[in-house]
Amino acid sequence: MAITKEQKLEILKKYGKNEKDSGKPEVQIAILTANINNLSEHFSTFKKDHHSRVGLLKMVGKRRRLLDYLMKRDIERYRKIIQELDIRK
Repeated sequence: MAITKEQKLEILKKYGKNEKDSGKPEVQIAILTANINNLSEHFSTFKKDHHSRVGLLKMVGKRRRLLDYLMKRDIERYRKIIQELDIRK
């Protein structure tokens, strides 16, 4: 299940310059994290939903690539987003 529009706008306001700034890596990582957390809850109920599990793995890989990009570009922004979203590496 995807996040709602309201949740996405809240994430955009928190991590972006304004509510239309969805291009920053921090915003994309936060949106992917919200989707990943929602899907993780979904799998506690539907254990055999392998099709959605493939989508989850793709999202995790994309988030990992964005985190690697951010780490190469600006380590302080990387550390800040890791701490705020409680993502551990």
